[in-house]
Amino acid sequence: MNAGEAGEDEASRKELRPYKVYAIEEGVVIDHIPPKKACDVINVLGALEGDSIVTLGVNLDSKQMGKKDVVKIERKELSWEELMKIALIAPDASLNIIKGHKVVDKLKIKVPAMFEKVVRCPNPNCITRHEPVDTKFHTVSERPFRLRCHFCERVFEREEVSLI
Repeated sequence: MNAGEAGEDEASRKELRPYKVYAIEEGVVIDHIPPKKACDVINVLGALEGDSIVTLGVNLDSKQMGKKDVVKIERKELSWEELMKIALIAPDASLNIIKGHKVVDKLKIKVPAMFEKVVRCPNPNCITRHEPVDTKFHTVSERPFRLRCHFCERVFEREEVSLI
């Protein structure tokens, strides 16, 4: 087999390979997660702690993104704080709310102007590290993703802050 035949064989397998995913009756589908970030989403949502069925798709083909991850969680409704955590991990994600095996609502994640009680300030001198004060961060920019601490006023890249 030559290199051309190998490429054609791989392309035909991709076209014929169906995605088989468990359908959920009630819950949420989080789509358009950046590649290899689905586990981060599952962890911040605590999705593995309950008895919900969790379906994970990693490195799926996407016309919009090239590659993407998808997470389906049965019997899960997302709180405002959970949405804010998803916005930090996957600011371009979309949500499908499922009821009775049907999509009843589609939402696009929006990066808020302020994140409260969601991330920890990495500045060791910030008051939030020494006093019982809830953290607040203002979104400075989405691309690149930068946040400014309300208290110490330092600006951080997304990768520098950790979720609470």
